[in-house]
Amino acid sequence: MHAEPETRDQAWERRTEVPLFFASLLFLTGYAVRVLAEGYPVLRGIGLFVTLGTWLCFIVDFLVRMALSRERPLRFIRRHWLDSLVVLLPTLRPLRVVKVHDAFQARRDHPRSGLYPRVITYAGLSSVILGFSGALGIYHNERTDPASPIRTFGDSLWCVVQTLTTVGYGDVAPVTVTGRLIATALMVSGLALLGAVTGSFSSWLIQVFRREDEEGPPESGSSPGAPR
Repeated sequence: MHAEPETRDQAWERRTEVPLFFASLLFLTGYAVRVLAEGYPVLRGIGLFVTLGTWLCFIVDFLVRMALSRERPLRFIRRHWLDSLVVLLPTLRPLRVVKVHDAFQARRDHPRSGLYPRVITYAGLSSVILGFSGALGIYHNERTDPASPIRTFGDSLWCVVQTLTTVGYGDVAPVTVTGRLIATALMVSGLALLGAVTGSFSSWLIQVFRREDEEGPPESGSSPGAPR
């Protein structure tokens, strides 16, 4: 069977996937500088410039892909809902790390990794990226509220760790509407990522034990020629 020919929007996506991944990391860096560089207006200005510049790249990419697909805008948005969400929240762009990994492997002519390592790697990287992004967002919105217990970025990181792991000690919690919305999104993401990791690890263990059962018990270690 012959593979279907690559469409123009698919070709565009394949060529831009890796550059836009690094652009998303640049966006996250610029946003971090914007939030954390208090008292340094020059650095904050550079962070804002980097953030807006990379955000513009995501918008242009989305519009170009929509035009190349020749689909109606609403249909394209429904089919590419994650890409549509990335345009609104560019910090989510690194969640496409699976496609980026496959693009790197394809360029180097390496076979794709197994399913379980890919799922665990994806979940781990997603947790780190979501956690850092969420900590920045919570700190940005909570630090100016006098009723909030989150006074430092360390407090925000601790809050995010509790939220993603679904522990929830409750000693540090957001009080603003935006902070609570971010925390809610992290709760849902934490449950999904934790389920993906535990499910993949359990399936891998089952496969290992099944393979050992099929091979049978090891033979007795009697030496050759010994009397039976």
